[in-house]
Amino acid sequence: MANPRTFQIQEISAHPGPVPGQGTRREDQVCKYIDVTTCIGCKACEVACVEWNDHPFRETTFNDTYQTMPTTEWNYYNLIKFAEDERDGNLMWLLRKDQCMHCEDPGCLRACPADGAIIKYENGIVDFQQENCIGCGYCISGCPFDIPKFHPNTKKVYKCTLCSDRVGQGLEPACIKACPTGCLKFGTKSDMVQLAGLRAKQLQEVSGFADAGVYNPESIGGTHVIYVLHDIKRPERYGLPANPIIPPSYTYWKWLAKPAGLLMGVLGVLAIFFHRVAVGPRLPQPESPPPLPTQPDTVEAKRRETP
Repeated sequence: MANPRTFQIQEISAHPGPVPGQGTRREDQVCKYIDVTTCIGCKACEVACVEWNDHPFRETTFNDTYQTMPTTEWNYYNLIKFAEDERDGNLMWLLRKDQCMHCEDPGCLRACPADGAIIKYENGIVDFQQENCIGCGYCISGCPFDIPKFHPNTKKVYKCTLCSDRVGQGLEPACIKACPTGCLKFGTKSDMVQLAGLRAKQLQEVSGFADAGVYNPESIGGTHVIYVLHDIKRPERYGLPANPIIPPSYTYWKWLAKPAGLLMGVLGVLAIFFHRVAVGPRLPQPESPPPLPTQPDTVEAKRRETP
């Protein structure tokens, strides 16, 4: 059976008419556009994600907010986060779709020690192959957005795949298909960045959000999921790091510890080989002769024999 994630290249044209992203091909650099200013928090994208990935619906957790649960989970890749913010004396909801950012320089991939467990396709999608995962959790620590989640039963790690199986067949991700307001769009990276820039400019000039901008952090080479924010100067208000970086401690092993360990292993094998050549194999040792019986003390024996 063919891998469902490797299909023939087809065009992505899920919407009729001229729409951003129409004509996108699988080999193009793809991108998901999220406009938080038009999100209504309906959670249709959450339901679509769960259904498409055939996950069981989880019980919601109430923690004094309207979020479905506090964070994403191994079987809940997509979560609308609700945050209260005060602006000019008024309360404003900041709604953000939390999911994998599909970084251009993925921290999860740089930290992963298992070959083939994490794959970055040419179109920018970062996918997990659980059959190759060893459950070490390095990808969790290497991600600056706290996205990958560990399954305690299977000992594997899971996250959003940007519906790579759907994209491979020329479809848009399930969450975008379900969005009723158009705050989610999908297409080439260049088209989505251009669209986001136009929307940010509109917010600055028309809606009064002078600091509106596009979240596409260059510290990790950009991402294939970008946001239009009311305030690009303070992305922390939305739960996004202002300057995401990959922790160096989780990438050192690939260029230092791993080669050093491999070198030590090779040297150990060579040492065993040359020892065998120089000294020869270890021969079996002859068995020791049985101990001689002990003789009783002569004086003591004679004393005992004297009446």
